[in-house]
Amino acid sequence: MGVTIEDVSYRIGEQRILREISAAIPSGALTGLLGPNGAGKSTLLRVVAGITTPDSGRVLVDHEEIHALDRKSAAQRVALLEQNTSPTTDLSAIDVALLGRIPHRSGILGDFRGDDDRRIALDALDAVGMAAFADRRWHTLSGGQQQRVQIARAIAQQPSVLLLDEPTNHLDVSAQLSLLSRVRRLGITTFAALHDLTLAGAYCDHLILLDGGELVAQGAPHTVLRPELISRVYGVDSVVVPHPKTGHPVVLFSPLSDDDPLR
Repeated sequence: MGVTIEDVSYRIGEQRILREISAAIPSGALTGLLGPNGAGKSTLLRVVAGITTPDSGRVLVDHEEIHALDRKSAAQRVALLEQNTSPTTDLSAIDVALLGRIPHRSGILGDFRGDDDRRIALDALDAVGMAAFADRRWHTLSGGQQQRVQIARAIAQQPSVLLLDEPTNHLDVSAQLSLLSRVRRLGITTFAALHDLTLAGAYCDHLILLDGGELVAQGAPHTVLRPELISRVYGVDSVVVPHPKTGHPVVLFSPLSDDDPLR
């Protein structure tokens, strides 16, 4: 069923952030959200999560309007992992994953449901390859391991839709590849904001490209990652070639000369 975004617009004062965005996020697939800084990616993720209410339009998750649900019900449907999310205290990995069970607690001050919640949290850690680190303290984990634990927290919410805002930020190449490979294998409808176009082409089934709060293109990677669209949105020259082993689109950028204006 996936997610349907219908004519979503959003402003902050006089500043237009999103303008009449209509897009589809296929069920069970990894959809990449692309665009330069300020394109509206983080705002669109928060709208899809039901956190930010659009000025007009609507978002349907499994045929239900997300903004018509109460916050707890929305959090049981959609999990959002925003940028730079870290626990304020030095928890263990399993404790961080257990935070994903908060939307399923009974009552505002309700406790976790003992063994059942712990099993779900451990399964989530296992899904991202972190079960062996369940008792490790947060500060002893590498950046890539911390990011995988945070994704486990989102998985522990048992959502039908997983939203990730720049999940590969500040990770080395190996950690980026490992993370996206594991996310893809989850089989959860996933919408992830990404900066690296070649990574998006390699791991995403579907791409949505924004610029200035407007939808520029959506579709399979080879239909979105085209030199003319990249030039229009990012202001750089590029060549797109198939990867010699996988056939996925690889974006090669032309270096700026000294005479080229900086964006």
